[in-house]
Amino acid sequence: MFVDLTVDLIEATVQLDQPINEAKRMVGTGFLVEVPQPGGAAPQVVLVTAAHVFEKMPAPDVRVGWRYLNAQGTWVYEPSTIKIRTANGPAWYQHPTQDIAVIPVQAPATFKDQAIPQAMLGDETTFVTEKVKAGEEMMTLGYPHGLSANVAGFPILRAGKVASYPLSPSTAYPTFLIDLTAVPGNSGGPVFMTTEGPKGKTFVAGVLIKQVEDDNQRLELGVVADAIFVRETIDIMQRGQATGALSQPRLTPGLPAPVQTPGGPTTDTKDMTDRKTDPAGQAAKPSGATN
Repeated sequence: MFVDLTVDLIEATVQLDQPINEAKRMVGTGFLVEVPQPGGAAPQVVLVTAAHVFEKMPAPDVRVGWRYLNAQGTWVYEPSTIKIRTANGPAWYQHPTQDIAVIPVQAPATFKDQAIPQAMLGDETTFVTEKVKAGEEMMTLGYPHGLSANVAGFPILRAGKVASYPLSPSTAYPTFLIDLTAVPGNSGGPVFMTTEGPKGKTFVAGVLIKQVEDDNQRLELGVVADAIFVRETIDIMQRGQATGALSQPRLTPGLPAPVQTPGGPTTDTKDMTDRKTDPAGQAAKPSGATN
C-alpha cells in the first residue's frame, strides 16, 4: 500500500538555536526519532542533527522549537531548552567518522508522539531495494537563515534532485549530493523521498550536513550523510547507555572527501550553522524567536 509520510516528518522536525550575542545566534535543524527498547520497555526519543551544530554552540543549553495543537485547533510555537553539555562534558553521542549526532531528549507530552519510527531511516539496502537513481527528487526540511514556514515554527520544505552516482554502498560512498541551495540553518535537517508505485513508501535517506563551495562560490549543492550513519550512531548511544559509558562526541567527524573538479580547483565544503540578524527573505519567524 502506498504511504506518504511527508507530514509526519514535518511534524517531527524542529529548530535548534542558541544566542551568541545581541546580533547573532547559531541555528540548526533537528528531527525526532523513536527508538525501540529491548525487553518491551517504552521507546526512547532521540534528537538527530549534524554533529557540528552542537559543536559550534558553546553554551550548555540549546533551545528546541516545540509546537503543540491547542484546544482551538491552532498550532502554537512553544520552545524550551535542553542541556547538551554537563559537568562531565558533551551529552550527545557522535558518529566516529561522519557529521552525525544524536541525543536522548524528554520531549513535551504534547510533542513526543511526533517522533518518527526508527524504521523510517534508510539502511544499507534501501537505495537498492527502492531503486533510487541519480536525478530523482528528494526533499529536505530546515530553517534557512533561521526562518520558518509560519509563526507556528514549522520547517520549510524544499526539494532537489539527487546529483550523485553511485549512491551505494555507504562504505564506499558515505555521502551524496543533492541539487539545491543549502544555507545557514539547514544543517541537520532530514533528507527524504517517497518512492512511486503501489508499494511506494517514505524514508529518510540521510541528513543534510554541508553546502558545497568552489573558490568561495556556492555551487547550489548540498552534501547529505547517508541515514545508515544515523542508525549506527543510535547503536553507539544504546551501547553506551547499556555499559554506563559517557558519550564520546569529541571524535572529529570525517568531512566528505574533496572532489577534484575537471580542469578546476578542489571543491570545498562549508557547514551551515551561522545566522546573522535581519536576513533577507519573507518566511515568517516563530513568535518568541531570537534574532
